[in-house]
Parts: sequence; C-alpha cells; structure tokens
Amino acid sequence: MGARTRRFVATIGVLLFLSFWVWGAVAINDRLPDIWWLDLIFFAVAGIGWGIPLIPLLRWAEREPQAK
Repeated sequence: MGARTRRFVATIGVLLFLSFWVWGAVAINDRLPDIWWLDLIFFAVAGIGWGIPLIPLLRWAEREPQAK
C-alpha cells in the first residue's frame, strides 16, 4: 500500500474515531452529576485521552514503504 493510500485510510479512521469519541464523551457526561469541577476534570481527561488510541494508526500511516 502506498504512502498516500495509508494516509488517506488513516485520515478516514481518525475522523470516524473522533466522531465516536466526542459522541461517547458527551453521552457519558450526560450521566454524570452537574458539578463544574467534575466537568472540568472529565473533559480534560477526554480531551487529552483521544490521542493515545490513535498513536498506532498514525505511526502506521507515516512509516516508510517496505522494499520488495
């Protein structure tokens, strides 16, 4: 698979993942008590935490093509 194709697949994957991540974060926040400091902590963790699951996908998209 070429570099451009891998990057395209990764872009679609990131967009899909982030749409579900945001939907999940909002759905979980609806079930939490309405306390401002809890919202602050929750969205800080959710805002930082999205990058960790995407690291393998981004590394795959940026690796060098293997020689045949």
